Amino acid sequence: MFSSTKTVTSTSGYLERIKWLKEQISSADYILIGAGSGLSAAAGLNYAGKDFRWEFREWIDHYGFTDLYSSSFYSFETEEERWAYWAKHIWFSRYRTGALPLYKELLKMVSDKDYFVITTNVDGQFEKAGFDTQRIFATQGDYCYFQPASGYPKKLYYNREWVERALPAINDCRIPTELIPHTPDGQPVSMNLRSDNTFVEDAHWHEQAQHYSDFISKAHDKRLLLLEFGVGFNTPVIIRFPFEQMAAQFPDTTLVRFNRDYPELSIQGVKSYMVFTEDVNRIMSSKLT
Repeated sequence: MFSSTKTVTSTSGYLERIKWLKEQISSADYILIGAGSGLSAAAGLNYAGKDFRWEFREWIDHYGFTDLYSSSFYSFETEEERWAYWAKHIWFSRYRTGALPLYKELLKMVSDKDYFVITTNVDGQFEKAGFDTQRIFATQGDYCYFQPASGYPKKLYYNREWVERALPAINDCRIPTELIPHTPDGQPVSMNLRSDNTFVEDAHWHEQAQHYSDFISKAHDKRLLLLEFGVGFNTPVIIRFPFEQMAAQFPDTTLVRFNRDYPELSIQGVKSYMVFTEDVNRIMSSKLT
């Protein structure tokens, strides 16, 4: 066993760490996965690479966009422009691909365990890969939903049908006025992505939050393995800090952090901890189960 709070950031000892990780997975009673944007980036959802530059070339030429994340904050002059962009954005992020191989490998790794997933990702990849939807808490929303722009009522609306109608209608980075989306009763909509206090936490959101809390309650005094993938410091209070606190406070909990850029711990007292800065795809190909 490795010493507590030991951080290994080089490739030395990689095979030893893989062996250790296999042992942790095998012996765990419960596995809690925490996933940030780094996991989807490693899986191939690159929001600033060649796919983005190809699919958004008109918007890049017209508005000077450099990446999908920053472009989502652009202040468009018209609703026709805004929703043309979002039709493309939703398709690119949510519907363009099926389940990516990395997520499928992750499911194989935990499928015979009592697991749960908490994620800040909004791309639906865990659901696509076949993870039990009752074991996924997507705290920040999902690209597949619209919500009332005002935040009320607390209802969500699937948007795939709208996306499929809007995409072919885009002309000069605009959609026809009649395709601007609304709620069934004609109210303006927005994306169900947490950005301010209008974010809709519907009944399902609260149900999954309760499932997450229940999972921690039953696992906290058992052999719990925390697998944290690609979580940085944009919203550390959702996954990163709570995972460290659980690893410090629970009696038999191990934290494994997969993070190239931010491997370090933020608190003292974590008793069992390991870090991998290597490519997650390489790690997942190591037959961990």
